[in-house]
Amino acid sequence: MAPHPPSPPPPPPPLLTMSGITKSFPGVRALDGVDLEVAAGEVHCLLGQNGAGKSTLIKVLAGAHQPDGGRITWRGEPVHLRSPAAAMRLGIATIYQELDLVEGLSVAENVHLGHEPTTAGFVVRARAARATVAGLLRRLGHPEIDPARLVGELSAAQRQIVSMARALSHDVRLIVMDEPSAALDPDEVENLFRIVADLTTEGVAVVYISHRLEEIRRIGDRVTVLKDGRAVAGGLPAGSTPTREVVALMTGRNVEYVFPARPAGPPAGAPVLQVRGLARAGEFAPLDLDLRPGEIVGLAGLVGSGRSEILETIYGARRPTAGRVLVDGRPLRPGSVRAAVRAGLGLAPEERKAQGLLLLESVTRNVSVSSLARFSRAGWIDRAAERSAARTATRELSLRPDNPDAPVRTLSGGNQQKAVLARWLLRGCRVLLLDEPTRGVDVGARAELYAVIRRLADDGLAVLLVSSEVPEVLGLADRVLVLREGRVVHTAPAGDLDEHRVLDLVMEGSPTA
Repeated sequence: MAPHPPSPPPPPPPLLTMSGITKSFPGVRALDGVDLEVAAGEVHCLLGQNGAGKSTLIKVLAGAHQPDGGRITWRGEPVHLRSPAAAMRLGIATIYQELDLVEGLSVAENVHLGHEPTTAGFVVRARAARATVAGLLRRLGHPEIDPARLVGELSAAQRQIVSMARALSHDVRLIVMDEPSAALDPDEVENLFRIVADLTTEGVAVVYISHRLEEIRRIGDRVTVLKDGRAVAGGLPAGSTPTREVVALMTGRNVEYVFPARPAGPPAGAPVLQVRGLARAGEFAPLDLDLRPGEIVGLAGLVGSGRSEILETIYGARRPTAGRVLVDGRPLRPGSVRAAVRAGLGLAPEERKAQGLLLLESVTRNVSVSSLARFSRAGWIDRAAERSAARTATRELSLRPDNPDAPVRTLSGGNQQKAVLARWLLRGCRVLLLDEPTRGVDVGARAELYAVIRRLADDGLAVLLVSSEVPEVLGLADRVLVLREGRVVHTAPAGDLDEHRVLDLVMEGSPTA
């Protein structure tokens, strides 16, 4: 009798298994029995709306939060991740969306922070540290970054590369990337994808968090979806699971990827905002623009094309080197935010948390801060009137939770953005400047924000919109100005453009009307 062939060896255990993870905070059950399994060399994508539990789960994995219950297995052995240092010693690194770099230290100092190469245990070998970091930066495709340069002098994309270099300076086996492409232009996203592919080829696992479903399809192997602190789906194939199914899992309902309908005809009336020959040397060339009540105009272009600088110059946060801005035909004082606000301009900035919100203050104070004179009597603030007016503004935008006393830092990204919009609604602004209005906002909340912006325009507000996501500009705007290297290379109704045409223009365009 022929001998039985030998049984195949059992598959290796998953690199990481998180089973039944629970975590509660006062009044909130953030994680309710979440399971997550990650294999070596795979890109495992984590999806979910803001508040679904993604941040809490990765902080448990990073050792920043201690779970109330559940089990974590690393390379087949149970572990207790009691601190970020303990997670890092095992080979687990986390790159947060809000990068935790020290701006006053050099690139090399940030990369080696906490594990500096030393002689005799206490003398830091700075030259050796810079050489090691230079090698890591070459590996990441950015040899131009000087290890001796201060992190505070770097661009957002360069800072992210520094965070990756810091992770790779350890013997890392799993990297968590939280919204890594949020501040990157298309070329930088391509470099990010190359880095991820190289890491996984070396057997490093990546947990990748993004709101951009097209990225998930392209880079991911498997997907786990969180909703209300639970894993509602785990291990879905990233490339073949229908978008509608993913969105339904995230939101509990089907969300159509459609934008609010545009008005049938062109906006009527005289321009409320006129920009004539506006320029800033080294940032953007002379620009002419008319914006009418009820119109949404989009600025499309790569990071560095001058989009944000244009908005900030119109708003008075930057002083132009040429040209002028007029509201209702009256020129604004250059470089004066106060003059712009008094004339009816409002800005929702790109860095919402750092520039647009008072994170430790209530929703009421964040909404009323630009209108406090309205509630002041003999130097005293009428708190009841302030609270009532703020609540009316936030209810008009369906801000949740409906609690004007809640600290604004506790709100989701979409509701924080609504708080910024409510501020200008309360102020009675006539021109709204929106810089990346849906950055860090989940799929369901984006649809709500699109509806809010279109409704405000339908009520007569003029909107100037900047977004890195070309479909967002084309779907929301009535008219689009395409920018390349600080110059307008094309202007057209949004309906006459598509994503491929815009990308061709921003990459290779030449100035046209």
